Amino acid sequence: MLGFRDLTLRRGTRVLLQDVNLIVQRGEHWGIVGRNGSGKSSLLALVLATRDPAGLQPDKGEVTLPESLTLAHVAQETPAVAQSAIDYVMDGDRELRTLQQQLADCPADDGERQAALFGELEAIDGYTAPTRAARLLSGLGFRDDQLQTPVADFSGGWRMRLNLAQALMCRSDILLLDEPTNHLDLDAVLWLQGWLQQYPGTVLLISHDRDFLDLCVDHIALLSGQALHSYTGNYSAYEKQHAARLEQQQAAHNKQQRTVAHLHSYIDRFRAKATKAKQAQSRLKALARLETIAPAHVDSPFEFRFLPAAQIPNPLLQLTDATLGYGQGALLHDVSLNLLPGERIGLLGPNGAGKSTLVKSLAGELPLPGGTRTPAQALRIGYFAQHQLEQLHADDSPLMHLQRLDPQAGEQALRNYLGGFDFSGDQALAPVAPFSGGEKARLVLALLIYQRPNLLLLDEPTNHLDLEMRHALTLALQEFEGALLVVSHDRHLLRSVCDRFMLVAHGRLQNYTGDLEDYAQWLNEQRRRNKPQTPDTNKTTGKQAAIDKRQQRQREAARRQRLKPHRDRVQQAESRLARLQQQQQTLEAQLTDNDLYTETRKAELKELLARQTALQQQLAATEAEWLDAAEALELAENAG
Repeated sequence: MLGFRDLTLRRGTRVLLQDVNLIVQRGEHWGIVGRNGSGKSSLLALVLATRDPAGLQPDKGEVTLPESLTLAHVAQETPAVAQSAIDYVMDGDRELRTLQQQLADCPADDGERQAALFGELEAIDGYTAPTRAARLLSGLGFRDDQLQTPVADFSGGWRMRLNLAQALMCRSDILLLDEPTNHLDLDAVLWLQGWLQQYPGTVLLISHDRDFLDLCVDHIALLSGQALHSYTGNYSAYEKQHAARLEQQQAAHNKQQRTVAHLHSYIDRFRAKATKAKQAQSRLKALARLETIAPAHVDSPFEFRFLPAAQIPNPLLQLTDATLGYGQGALLHDVSLNLLPGERIGLLGPNGAGKSTLVKSLAGELPLPGGTRTPAQALRIGYFAQHQLEQLHADDSPLMHLQRLDPQAGEQALRNYLGGFDFSGDQALAPVAPFSGGEKARLVLALLIYQRPNLLLLDEPTNHLDLEMRHALTLALQEFEGALLVVSHDRHLLRSVCDRFMLVAHGRLQNYTGDLEDYAQWLNEQRRRNKPQTPDTNKTTGKQAAIDKRQQRQREAARRQRLKPHRDRVQQAESRLARLQQQQQTLEAQLTDNDLYTETRKAELKELLARQTALQQQLAATEAEWLDAAEALELAENAG
């Protein structure tokens, strides 16, 4: 369907792609991955140029796409027009707009032509277009009262959401998406993921969100070294295949083993304190997966860690009976939060509920309308938010930014530190003004980490970061000794670094006992309760509603039956784990008896130690079985 044949592309004197060949079949969903600058966006631009002769053209070879296929993509610019949001999104259905214009131009006395046009309009579900557009906008976080808001009234990030909704509105055969989650929160990412899973056409998706890729694509194209390497399967399958290839290189293999050993020791430490809580089990599974995928990233240019803070006071920061918000427009009430060393909190909540407001208030950037904020005397906050990228000095280099923080440090030491963030050679000395969003985000993180904070407040820290940098940041956060509170739409990051979650919703902050899968279900329930209302929403007849409910019950029953073996396996493994953990506690209590270590009870001690060794082996095997069962259940649930 879509073909790349002997493709070579240069940008100036630099060769991005050379002799690339790939055939994309109808209905396939491809994830395009590779380091920043490897040519991912250029590859999509070449596909777009099949519909625009003035677009980017290859230096050699060709890109072929049948003219009969409809191509959709997300526009990079949004005009500041007075058109309403819902009308702007409906413009994405080009066939609808063409028919509407033909009807407007049709003579009033040409009844036959009008009838034909109305028939075509009905055939493409034109009458439901406002409802479809409203659902798209709702899924991407727009409120009902914003549907008629002029496009010009929205900020840049929300205009990008409008562009995404417009692209999804198009009844396309092939959809191009370049980092669509960058301007979305977790709620919208989860919705978009579900939409793409149901999309029947072909997808070319550039994304740095591992979980999003895993659940939305069935093929991976890796751009590396001017070549394109194709893999069948999702991102996790690609990582395993890529790791196997790297393992054949001895130097990479040695680094692999060091990384795996480091992660294994961290997992053991976490396991020792983990409870049976669902969040703890999810975290343990995420850490085990992190250990598995680490070998696929041994050739990453990023390698850094948080240096120990000078002091870590206890507590670090307290909010007491706080009201949070702007002036009279308070978003959160009666907020009490005590941040202690070692806290690792993921902040969840619907769009607009007040997550960023809470982070700003904790950082001291937003005064409290009520209540108290009590920082420790030795508190050092590392605060990351998107607006901080704009506070970089445009004419200064990364080295100059770092020298401003530490004038006494030697230049070579600072350049070595920047090298861990892939600012090496001339780039460490270049002005930051032309840097990409990802490069600026890396620099802000480098400056933050250098200051040795004891409290990290991270608001969407992975926006614009590629997969390699996200992986390096995840590893670095594992060893951070202070407290951490993070807002992110990157579920892999949340699972890997957070011990617990808190929910911001309905004007309150509260502990959340579920995991991210539970949160996704909670969000779906919230959406069902708040379906968007549109003027022409079709009302189903009572008979049809009954049929729909019966079919829904049948689907749910079939799904429960399909998932039952997986759930039974998980429950059986959990029961065995609980029994073994109880036996372990009993045995450890016996081993605390001082008399046991006398000469007369030597044989009894030897027997208990042997039982302890066997029990530890059983625990490790059962835990591995539980992880496998939980992963199989997750895959089955995501499959529908």
